[in-house]
Amino acid sequence: MRFAKGHGTENDFVILLDPDDSGGLTAGLTARLCDRRAGIGADGVLRAVRAAARGIAGRADAGPEPASGADGPEWFMDYRNADGSVAEMCGNGIRAFARYLVRHGLAEGPEFTVATRSGPRLIRMGTDGAVTVDMGAVAVLGPGSAVIAGQEYPGLRVSVGNPHLACLVDGPLSSFDLSRAPGLDPGQFPGGGNVELVQVTGPASVAMRVHERGSGETRSCGTGAVAAAAAAATGSDGTWDVRVPGGDLKVTLEGGRAWLTGPAVIVAEGELDPSWLATGHLASAGTVPRR
Repeated sequence: MRFAKGHGTENDFVILLDPDDSGGLTAGLTARLCDRRAGIGADGVLRAVRAAARGIAGRADAGPEPASGADGPEWFMDYRNADGSVAEMCGNGIRAFARYLVRHGLAEGPEFTVATRSGPRLIRMGTDGAVTVDMGAVAVLGPGSAVIAGQEYPGLRVSVGNPHLACLVDGPLSSFDLSRAPGLDPGQFPGGGNVELVQVTGPASVAMRVHERGSGETRSCGTGAVAAAAAAATGSDGTWDVRVPGGDLKVTLEGGRAWLTGPAVIVAEGELDPSWLATGHLASAGTVPRR
């Protein structure tokens, strides 16, 4: 099985090409691939599947109509968190996904559309190494709160196709303990959510740390950057610089939608060892002792 390793502002991913939707990517295999000691190591897995193989013809899993192109997107991004759970969207991941498709001649730039569980997303490949993604509608849903290390912090619930709680905080971001998942109200977040700690650093700039549902604290989160900018902007349009531990992103808010711009890097490509794959199948069947 061939793979690639990529990242966007150090939010890293294993990328698998499965054009015919073979169904071989299980939750267990995803978790093994993302294991930073016994696997490749990543915050998640991106599986490239032809939209037609998923039965997507102009729409993406009940999402809106394609952002461009009468025939709809050719590729579907199947995104899985590091624990194997399925996620709706990944802003950093889709940029790495786009870079991989263009690198292998599977998509032509400078613009094309990718299907996701949150609907089709328009990609623009920049000439400077950056990639811009139309992130779709951004909805500020109202107040919420998160419990972090025993203390409650107010925030704004934001949907970027996936659920977020963006908390504007004072003090250094490094002082917060994100080693454990923040506590969220299950009534507001029945499927869990991503939590951003956001510090306003200028008239149109913020710094952010994030704990991602299913992956833990990561060096960056693209949808989280959009949520952070939306929470800081308080309903106004404009372009925001978002500093994350892994680098810098740019978020443009306009008319209830958002565009995300940032780097996308393919680090390496290779092939998974068949014996490693086989050992995992045996372990999942219970024939190899778990440790």
